[in-house]
Amino acid sequence: MGRLTALLPSIELARDELRHQGPTLDEKAVHRMARQLGAEVLATRTRYLRRYRDGRLPAGQEMVGQHVVAQVDGGRVRIRTQVATTKRKGVKHRRKIRIEWREPKLLILYLSDRKGRILKATRPWIDGTMNGPDHLMELLAFHLHRLGAARAKAVSFVSDGAPWIWNRLDWVIARAGLDPKRVERILDCYHAAHHVSLALQALGLSEAERAATYRTLRQQLRAGRSREVVATLRRMAQTQPDDAGVWVEIEFLEKHEAHLRYDWFGYRGRPLGSGAVESAIRRVINLRLKGNGIYWREENAEAMLVLRATALTGRWEETMERVQEAMERDRRHDWQWEAPDIMAELNSGVQIEPPASQPQSSEQNEAIAA
Repeated sequence: MGRLTALLPSIELARDELRHQGPTLDEKAVHRMARQLGAEVLATRTRYLRRYRDGRLPAGQEMVGQHVVAQVDGGRVRIRTQVATTKRKGVKHRRKIRIEWREPKLLILYLSDRKGRILKATRPWIDGTMNGPDHLMELLAFHLHRLGAARAKAVSFVSDGAPWIWNRLDWVIARAGLDPKRVERILDCYHAAHHVSLALQALGLSEAERAATYRTLRQQLRAGRSREVVATLRRMAQTQPDDAGVWVEIEFLEKHEAHLRYDWFGYRGRPLGSGAVESAIRRVINLRLKGNGIYWREENAEAMLVLRATALTGRWEETMERVQEAMERDRRHDWQWEAPDIMAELNSGVQIEPPASQPQSSEQNEAIAA
């Protein structure tokens, strides 16, 4: 039931499909049971995350000796919250709700081949949260640790230019115990080219001149000659005032100069774009959680997000086994957690390290192994 609810576009269709298989259930019952399953998956994830914090979660073997690609991005979902109203005796009131757009944040991890594509016969790992960037980045460090990324051949972070991602990568690298010499940071090539286009647009060139110049600069950018691209834009913007938009784009390209070595990344077989996470957002979020007239409670949206990600990546059975084992020990569904203030930790100057391993009893070792 939970799987059908995650894969099909609506609860009603899941109920109808279930009816063809035999059981006939009320739509509210289907919704309630799917919501409960989602809460159990979230509670299990939180328990594993706490084990990781306490140093009681051993590293896995899935990423050992492999090239790992990590990508992060955000989508859009409508969230509803109830508005408090004053009740008057004898007057019927409809419940008032407030609808607002929120950004669910998603991560994807996968093993890549020598051409930067997903390695054949492997499946990606997708996870996400409705909370802030600190929560997602701690989830990213947690998954990198539990999958054994510290012993990977190389780890490539590919993303667009969002500051909430780039400003927290140092914390993720340190917290997951990655070797900085084996970590590569790549700015999505298509986003970089978009900033070149915005710079030319801010210069007020004619359509024909802008198109021809853009083609030339884009070729230079993909060839790893970002310094030449910036030099050309600076020369063309000499007569522009200091507060012109073209200088914002030039500063962006200069800040990410080390992440624009596309000739070197391509030679080493690294992905140059963040298409994997863009596709994950479309398949996980847009095709199920986003749509006209669709709005969610925050807890239901997060539950559906993890259920659909589990189903689409082909990891349903292994996830349900972990959930069953966790629920047999503790039936509580508390799944929320407080993420650390990553920017405060980075600005404090305190050295960030992976969670220290603690001695474990034989019972704890057996539980973790299970």
